[in-house]
Amino acid sequence: MGRLNPERRISKIIVALSSAAVILVCLFGHLGAIGLVGPDEPRYAWIARSMAATGDWLTPRLYGTPWFEKPILYYWAAAIGFRLHLSPEWAARLPSALGALATALALAWLAHRFYGRDTDGKPNVVVLAPLLFSTNVAAVGFARAATPDMLFSASLTLAMASAAAVLVREGAFPECRSVTSNTKKGDLAPLFFFGVAMGLAALAKGPAAIILAGGALGLWALATKQWRVALRFLHPVSVTTFSIVALPWYILCAFRNREFIRVFILEHNFERYLTPVFQHRQPFWFFGPITCLALIPWTALLIPVAREGMRAWREKSWAGSPGLFPACWAIFPLLFFSCSQSKLPGYILPGIPPLILLCAAGAANLPKMSRTMSIVVGTGIGAVWVALSIIGLRFTKTVPQSLLEQMGLPRISWIFVCGAIILAILMSVLGACRKPELLTVACIISVALIVAFANFRILPILDRLYSARPYAEAVRYDRRPDRIFTWKLKRNWEYGLAFYFERELPQWSPADTEPALVLTTHEGVREIQKLGRVEGTLDESWGAVLYVPVLPAPRTD
Repeated sequence: MGRLNPERRISKIIVALSSAAVILVCLFGHLGAIGLVGPDEPRYAWIARSMAATGDWLTPRLYGTPWFEKPILYYWAAAIGFRLHLSPEWAARLPSALGALATALALAWLAHRFYGRDTDGKPNVVVLAPLLFSTNVAAVGFARAATPDMLFSASLTLAMASAAAVLVREGAFPECRSVTSNTKKGDLAPLFFFGVAMGLAALAKGPAAIILAGGALGLWALATKQWRVALRFLHPVSVTTFSIVALPWYILCAFRNREFIRVFILEHNFERYLTPVFQHRQPFWFFGPITCLALIPWTALLIPVAREGMRAWREKSWAGSPGLFPACWAIFPLLFFSCSQSKLPGYILPGIPPLILLCAAGAANLPKMSRTMSIVVGTGIGAVWVALSIIGLRFTKTVPQSLLEQMGLPRISWIFVCGAIILAILMSVLGACRKPELLTVACIISVALIVAFANFRILPILDRLYSARPYAEAVRYDRRPDRIFTWKLKRNWEYGLAFYFERELPQWSPADTEPALVLTTHEGVREIQKLGRVEGTLDESWGAVLYVPVLPAPRTD
């Protein structure tokens, strides 16, 4: 191979540094911008913090009681952060951010394997795949979520990347641009890593790892009739490494906790899938629109992906296409979870990386497609930005006026709407001018800027509406912590307050005659006022939860 000329080398360095900056901003930027939110983040973080404090690395415990809703991998990873004395938000969310980074790097490797290197200096699939993944809604959101979802998705992505390495060595992709070998030399290494990654996936979410990976590989084998190649993943090397990684914790935890098999395996896997016992019932088509939303702002790139798929079908070349493998990998989770009686948006996350890989290939091929297709994609991406700006504008109407004034959101929202319209026009123009690489770069930069702005300007102020962190900090030095109560709060606030107060807060009762500090809703405030146990008026514009200094009950004698 000849050496790159200096200009080409400098160009590659600039692209690499710029890509790294975008990925770091979108996946790692200000993970503590907002406190832990919802019912899941503070609950999982409590278990990890407790694990770090007690040294019991085997049994997850919530408020001292064994908790078997999820396996152990996330708790181990977050507990290490607590042991290193990271802030609660960084300790709880860093595992997800690292999982997202691992996914982005795995996609770059897969793109290199399937689509080869660029030859014309333009951004290619190897560059686009990690960037498109790091700037889509699902990745940005779940990289900041203190949940096992991103670790599970990352583990499956690493497993499927290892599987792809085996398939490439077996010559399963005749159209693959990278150099392939039809020999099995070096086959054991990817089989080893496949087993390790599958073991980590099983420790992240459970038996679903085997079903999703096995189902995707089975679907690919069914489509290509290459069953012998697919059965190679049952090689003793992969089975042994999977068993060494995953089984010890399952065996030891079941031995120590008799209820583990019933609660985790039966209730949280089989019952959750087969029955609506957890009240997450949704229609069969639920994950269709959820997938489209998760891919924002790149949803329009599914159009050239579908077009390429139909071309391969007509020409009967799909069986040897490298795009078939990620397509099967993406389709199987969609079908599998669509049949489930319990549906949550995060379930579809393992199907997002292969879709992004296909979208990156579609974006790289846009210059070769018709001008009409380029216009359609540019207009589609632009329309997404306009829709996002309108949704953001409507969101401001749900925020208290005092917080809006602090953020300057009324003015900023209209600026964002105007900017989104201008960006949409620019996208359409770039599409019409057949400049898809500029279109993609403009969209990537826009996402990175908006994420950075939200991290440093909006999320810290929205803390009061969605996180218990500021409420705990406000009464950190209260002299009577035993007289702090909650009342009429939803469970997300109960879990959040318990995490930040580092103890469960008891429920207040109107029958309690002693003075107390009660955290409650606006409706709760009005009920306490009717009891005559609040002096003066309260500022109800501070946030979603209010502190109520409750007076002693009046004497009745």
